[in-house]
Formats: sequence, C-alpha cells, structure tokens
Amino acid sequence: MTKVFVTGCFDMLHSGHVAFLSEAAQFGDLFVCIGSDENVKNLKGRYPVTNQHERKYMLEALACVHRVYINSGKGIIDFENELREVSPHIFIVNEDGHTPGKEKLCAEKSIEYKVLQRIPHTGLPARSTTTLRTECTIPFRIDLAGGWLDQPYVSKYAHGNVLTISIEPTIEFNDRSGMSSSTRRKAIELWKTDIPIAEKEQLAKILFSYENPPGTVQVSGSQDSIGIVFPGLNRLHYNNNYWPDEIETVTDENILSWLESHLYLITLGPRVSSYNVLENTRINKKDAEALARASEKCWNAILAMDATKFGEATKESFQAQVAMFPNMVDNEILKTIQQYSDKTLGWKLSGAGGGGYLIFVSPKPLENALQIKIRRENLKM
Repeated sequence: MTKVFVTGCFDMLHSGHVAFLSEAAQFGDLFVCIGSDENVKNLKGRYPVTNQHERKYMLEALACVHRVYINSGKGIIDFENELREVSPHIFIVNEDGHTPGKEKLCAEKSIEYKVLQRIPHTGLPARSTTTLRTECTIPFRIDLAGGWLDQPYVSKYAHGNVLTISIEPTIEFNDRSGMSSSTRRKAIELWKTDIPIAEKEQLAKILFSYENPPGTVQVSGSQDSIGIVFPGLNRLHYNNNYWPDEIETVTDENILSWLESHLYLITLGPRVSSYNVLENTRINKKDAEALARASEKCWNAILAMDATKFGEATKESFQAQVAMFPNMVDNEILKTIQQYSDKTLGWKLSGAGGGGYLIFVSPKPLENALQIKIRRENLKM
C-alpha cells in the first residue's frame, strides 16, 4: 500500500482540515501526526483549545484517516520519530504548512513531497483555526525595511524610517513569527473583530499604550500598532523616540498591486519560547546609519516600482539589522536564504527573526511560497 504522511496541530477541527485530509487521502492510506500540547505551547505561546487526546480521537473518527500519532519530538520538526516509524511514500503539506526544512528532510529520506493548495469543499467557506477563534478582519503587518529604528536605543544613533505594510488576515500566519501577531491579539482584546471608526493615529496610540502599560521593560515598537491600524504602505520616521515624528501613507493601487506581485513568503516556523534576539547585540552609529540609508533607498525604489533596486535595498536593510542583532539568524536560516538567493532580487526576515518567515523580493513566482494581500483603505474610515 502507498502510505501518506501529514502532520500539524489540527486544533478545533473544521471543514478546512477535513478538505485537506480528504484530498491527501486520495494518494494512499493516510497517517496523521499531531503536535503534542506541550510542543504547541512552546511554538505558539499558548496551549491548543482541544487537548492532544481529544484531537487524536476526532481525527481517528474520520473515514479518510488510517491512523493517528501524537508527535514525540519538539520544535517545528517534531515528527521525525513518527516519520521513521511510518516510513511513508509521500509527505503532504498545505501551502502555508510548507517549510524548506520539511522538503529537505523528505529529500534526504527519498520521500515524495507534495504541496496542496487550500481549496474549501464545494459550497463551503474557506476555514482556518484562526477564523474559528474569532471572525476577525483586523490585519497583520510586515515591516519591509528599517526595522529596529522604532527603538530609541537604535534611532539615537541615526534617525530614519521604518517601512510597513498592513496585511489582510487571508493566511493563518504563525504566532511568534514577526507578523505582529501579539500586537494584533491586543487589538482583538480592544476592538474584537474590526478596527473602529476613528482617527488612525489616535487609534494606533491607544493600541501602543495598551500593549505597553506603565512599567513595561521591553517596549514593543510602535511600528507594530501603526502597521496594523494604518492601511497600505507606510513610512514612519523615528528620531530617538518611541513614536515617529512623521507618518506618510501610500494607498495608490498601482504601487500596492506591484508590491503584492513582488513579495513572496517562505515559512520557517515560529520562534521557540527561549529565543532572545537582544542577546549579543552590537548597536553602533555606523550600522544604524546604514539601516537608515537602506530604508530610504527601499522607499524610493517602491515608489518608482523598480524591482532591482527594491531587492538591493531590502538586502542592505537586512544586512544592517543582522550586523547589530546577530541573533536574528542562524545557520539553518542562512542555508534557506542561500537556497533562494539565485532566484530572487532580495530578502529579509519577518520581524525580529529567529524563525517566522523569509520574505523574498522576486519578479517571478516562487514555488511553494505564500503571497500576501495588502489592506487598502479601511472602508469604515
């Protein structure tokens, strides 16, 4: 028989899960391996709503599933022992479950690797665990260049811009992956399912203050709250302060569409709970100035819709970040960048790095990569 292997959390089982499992089962006998409660907590910062034994029980009740295991390992590749035991012929993931690490592991073990698109069953809405937790339209955000300049301990050396884009929640982005998911959770606590009708900067200040109450030791950068509240592309100018002295927003459809067609995300997996990007920092005037210059270059390239210069500036911004915060990357992340470097124009890590997503600038689609949808003007505002 042909053995098919899939792995995931499968919390709050829904029609999207069933559609994926049913499609995977068409290739052979389906073996499902689920993350343990403890490993989900380590990766996502919270326990699953449904515990591992109940998740296993519900999956075993599906006619398309042959057998279910609870993964014994840790981290994003927590299924190696189960993979060895099952010894499958095919390993299947959906498009936002693909990682280079999984693909590499399958190649080493001569296992066929397939990536399926998220397609809901006919007549049913697209579903994810995130949308079941709350039907929420509050966006995520990506910082394109200049990240860290929103911290005074960096911008005191060189004032400059952080570039952000507001991202529609069309993808179940991993927590702790640099997409500002923690700030978004605070926004959901405040506003439930949508950003309210009010002046944008005022709302962003409310969200920033709510996330950073008096006594906060490590203040979350204000680019997170601004990047969520302000639609489109934003340039935030920082000068040794937590709040920018200027916010410039671009909602031109041509520019936003061009950006969407040139940005591709490769999943690395969430940062582990023990990750600390602030260890081994070496912040200095030279690299802070390089970061500010790269961000300005990136802004001008985007406005000119110049893909080559956009890619170059993105790389320069990322290199300046890593020079000051070397814990942003590790050998595995660098190997993944190398895997795509000859196919793309530039790259960076989402947020503070250590995992999350690699963001590539490319004029051509990247195989098994995610594409984002930038939020246009909020209709209510």
